[in-house]
Amino acid sequence: MPKVMGTLTKVLGLLQKNSDLADIFWEETYGATIISENKKIEKVSYGIDKGVGLRILRQGETIYGYTNDLSPKSLYELARFMSKTGEEAKKELPQRAVVSTELAISPLDWPLEKKVDLIKRAEQVAWGKSPFIKQVKVVYREKIRRVKIFSSLNGFVDETQVRIVFYVQAVAEKDGILQTGYEPWGASKGMELFTEKTPEEIAEIATARALKMLKATPAPSGTMPVVLSSEAGGTMIHEAIGHGLEADLATEGLSVYANKIGEQVASPLITVIDDPTLKGHYGFYAYDDEGTPAQRTVLIENGVLRTYLYNLEYALKQGLESNGHGRRQSYRHKPIPRMGNTFIAPGETPPEDIVKAVERGLFVRKMGGGQVNTINGDFVFEAAEAYLLEKGKIGEPVRGATLVGNGPRVLQSIAMVGNDLNFGFGTCGKDGQHAPVSDGQPTLLLPEIVVGGTA
Repeated sequence: MPKVMGTLTKVLGLLQKNSDLADIFWEETYGATIISENKKIEKVSYGIDKGVGLRILRQGETIYGYTNDLSPKSLYELARFMSKTGEEAKKELPQRAVVSTELAISPLDWPLEKKVDLIKRAEQVAWGKSPFIKQVKVVYREKIRRVKIFSSLNGFVDETQVRIVFYVQAVAEKDGILQTGYEPWGASKGMELFTEKTPEEIAEIATARALKMLKATPAPSGTMPVVLSSEAGGTMIHEAIGHGLEADLATEGLSVYANKIGEQVASPLITVIDDPTLKGHYGFYAYDDEGTPAQRTVLIENGVLRTYLYNLEYALKQGLESNGHGRRQSYRHKPIPRMGNTFIAPGETPPEDIVKAVERGLFVRKMGGGQVNTINGDFVFEAAEAYLLEKGKIGEPVRGATLVGNGPRVLQSIAMVGNDLNFGFGTCGKDGQHAPVSDGQPTLLLPEIVVGGTA
C-alpha cells in the first residue's frame, strides 16, 4: 500500500495543477448476499470491487474519470488526459484521519453457515405463524467498504465502513386476497446487530403485518386528520422534504425550497436535522466521500429554513464551506449532495396525547413507498400498516390507504409533535446513484390531509 499511496499523491499533483479542487477517491468494497425464498437458498454471492475515481473542479466545470486499472502508468495517463498537463503542483498533503466503523463482531468473523442459520431461524417463525402464509423471502446482506481520499482541500482520509441488512417479506393469502408484510433490520454495525433484534422478532413483525392487513377493511377516503407514528419510518421527511434541501436541486431551481433561506417554511414546532455522525445508524459516516468531516446540520430550525446540504462543488459555487454531505455510490460516480441520517427533532407531547386529540381520522404505523415532485413538493405515499382513529383511540386495521399532499403545506400545518423518535433506513436513489441512509421522525399530527382509499 505505501507504493500505491506514493503514486496517488503524485497523481493528485498532476490533477491539481491549474484547478480549484482536485481529489482522488480510492475504494475497495467487499459485499456478500444470501437470499432464501420459500425455504430454499436461491442465491449466495460474494464479490470485491476496487478502483479509483479522479476529479477536477475548474471554474465551475467538473471533469471526472475513473478506472479499475490501478497501475501507475494507467493512473498517470488518466490524470494527464484530464488535466491536459504533465506538470505536478507541489503541495503538502497532510494526513487528516484514519477511522473505522466500531464493531463488536465483524461479519468476516462469522462463517457462511452461521449467516444461513439466521435465515433459517426467521423462516421457521414466518412459516409457523399461520396456514395463510404462502410465500416467505429472507435476505441477508453485508458490505465492507474501505475508501482513501486524497484531496487538495481536505488532505488525506482513510475510512472503513461496515453495513448489514436483514429483511423478511411474507405474503399472506385468503379468499383470493393477497397482502404483503415487510420488515427490514440494518445498521452500520457488526453481527451484534442480531442481539438487538433477533431474526425471530423480525419474522414475527413481517408475518403479523401481512396477516393483520389480510383481515383489514378497505381504507376510507377523503380529507381527514392523520397521525403518523414514530414507527412509520421517515419516508415523508426523506422524500417530501429532504431531497428538496439538497444543494444541487435547491440552487438549480429544481426544489420548492429554492431561494428560501431565512424564510418560515414549516410550523414553528418543526426542526429538521441531518446528522451523519450518529453512530450505528445506516447513514453513518465520519467523513463524506470528499474527505470533509461529517457534521450535524440543522436544515430547518423552528420552522425557518437555515441551510441546504452541500458538497464541495456546490459550496464552492456559493462561496460557502461544505457541511459534509458529498456522497457517491462508488469510485465510478462523482460526489453529489446527499442525505445521511435525516430526521424531524422530537417535541414535547406524549404520543398518546396526540392520538387522543383526534376524533376521527387515520393512524399510520408503517409507511410504504411513494413518489414526490421536488419542484412543487407534491407527493403520494402508501401506508403499509394503518388503522382507523375513532374518539381518540386506535381502532380496526385498514388496507389500501394512500396519503396525498404537498410537502411544504404539510410542514406548515403540523399541529402536534411527539416526544418520541424512531428511525427507518434504506437505500436512496438519485441521479443514477444509490446511497445508504436513515430517516426518522417523532409522532406527528397532520390536521388535514387527503387520504386515498377504496371505501
